[in-house]
Amino acid sequence: MEPVRGALFMTAAGLAFAALGACVKAASATLPTEMVVFLRAAIGTLILLPWIARQGWGFLRTRRLGAHLARALFGVAAMYTFFYALARLTLAEAVLLAYTTPLFAPLFAWLWLREPLGARLAMAALVGFLGVGLILRPDGHFASLAAWAGLASGALAALAMVTIRTMSDTEPPLRVVFYFGLVSSLVSLPWAWGAGFPLDAVGLGWMVLAGAFASLGQFLITNAYTHAPAAVVGPFTYSTVFFATLLGWLFWGETLGGWTLLGGLAIVAGGILALRAK
Repeated sequence: MEPVRGALFMTAAGLAFAALGACVKAASATLPTEMVVFLRAAIGTLILLPWIARQGWGFLRTRRLGAHLARALFGVAAMYTFFYALARLTLAEAVLLAYTTPLFAPLFAWLWLREPLGARLAMAALVGFLGVGLILRPDGHFASLAAWAGLASGALAALAMVTIRTMSDTEPPLRVVFYFGLVSSLVSLPWAWGAGFPLDAVGLGWMVLAGAFASLGQFLITNAYTHAPAAVVGPFTYSTVFFATLLGWLFWGETLGGWTLLGGLAIVAGGILALRAK
């Protein structure tokens, strides 16, 4: 029963993250990307404060400040590019391109950490990037800055993940997430201020809801990995793509074209193969 519970928790996390994307897309209708990124970072950080206080403020003491800064900068850049794509593409397309992270991560780990790539990981990346090519094809999104931003968000998130690997021996997840939120808030504040710091009540409401879904998603993922190993539950992260497609259709009347659907299936297949190969 434990693997089944893990799969259910991960599927529920997929729904939470799809809802997060939908909230960000809705907020982007009234707020600029700069403000959306700042609110996502600031609200997420505020939500974490009770857990930090329970641990004691000495918990934040670290000797890996440089690694935290690098992880946060990669992460906030991934947010900017993903939210930019969300505002301009269908919800499913933006999520699909961002979920290329499992394809990029082994490549960056090989280049940066000298971790072995292996034939199975290389084949997984080839299948996944074939899917990217189908979505970006010349008569599709090839000239679309939003589509390339969505793909960049997947690559930047992979760099953030590899950076976490470099400090996982000393830094607990809560500390990593807090420093990410803190640095992201400070980095994004001047950009939000430069955009006029617009505060729309409807957009703010959507972002508060997005913060709640983000926290719920992290809680569900933690429980999923508690009940079953990553190789079992990891592939269920792609349930986010299914739920994003459903939410995009329900709320915006979005549909996927044939080539995009085929490319999406290849990206999902490549991502699952990459997760299984680890």
